[in-house]
Amino acid sequence: MAIHRPGRRSHSHGHQPHGPSDGGTPRAAEMRALGLALLFATASLLVEIAGGIVTNSLALLSDAAHMFTDVLALGLSLFGVWVAGRPATERNTYGYYRAEILAALVNGLVLWLVVISVIWEAWERMLTPPVVEGGGLLVVATFGLAVNGGSAWMLSRAASRSLNVRGALLHVLSDLLGSLGVIVAGVVIVVTGWTGADAVASVLIAILILLSSVGLIREAVDVLMEAVPRHIDMDELRRTLEEVPGATEVHDLHVWSLTTGHCALSAHAVVEEGAIQDLVLAEMSERLAARFDIQHVTIQLEVQSRRHAEPAH
Repeated sequence: MAIHRPGRRSHSHGHQPHGPSDGGTPRAAEMRALGLALLFATASLLVEIAGGIVTNSLALLSDAAHMFTDVLALGLSLFGVWVAGRPATERNTYGYYRAEILAALVNGLVLWLVVISVIWEAWERMLTPPVVEGGGLLVVATFGLAVNGGSAWMLSRAASRSLNVRGALLHVLSDLLGSLGVIVAGVVIVVTGWTGADAVASVLIAILILLSSVGLIREAVDVLMEAVPRHIDMDELRRTLEEVPGATEVHDLHVWSLTTGHCALSAHAVVEEGAIQDLVLAEMSERLAARFDIQHVTIQLEVQSRRHAEPAH
């Protein structure tokens, strides 16, 4: 870590706003999409529970269990967006951006619990196949497909801006594909009478849920571990800074994500004797914003004569 002494440093800061958003901002649009998706998911959950009990379908009940996690996930995501919009404080100087990432991580872990429970129940049903009403299964699954399709369409418009919303979208998309699997199982049962199709469909749904959650959890952990965002090449970024007129070397370089789409950077830059430091800082900040979309920047400038005073890393 570099030693910072008063009077020996110069900083450039670019800050993202931390305050709550008004009705016309992307955050407000995310909240509207999540709110409507939550309403639809709750309605679909109640229908699938009733349908699963009436038709004795594990595929429907497993889809309902997944829908229940959707309701929790969407509610958690909505809460995360609201918390993330709260203003920064003296104690939480970055604001509450990480609330969205925590919500996404919890959503992914809950999905894994659903997978375990569904596969276990499916195995028991394969050993002792129950009677399943295929016609009712088709009706309820078709309703679920329509509801999930509408929810996915609303969330997809905001998912590119937020890992939290993307996590909620993955829940809905996997449930949408799950509804398709239930429909196929219903058709098989109606046509052939083979009720084992219900258990097979539930296992396929579980595998789908598992696959969809892996990337979400990995990305959430990357943010929490302050890993370099995947779209940033550190060698290219370092060269970009060192190519600024007046700069000779960049070291102690760190890049991390505050939340989805909000990157931060800190670095030490060695400048030539006599270089106009304000111009060097301004050019570095502009290049970082234009090439890497990094808006929150802290750079400490130092002349070559001070370079040797820093401890080795």
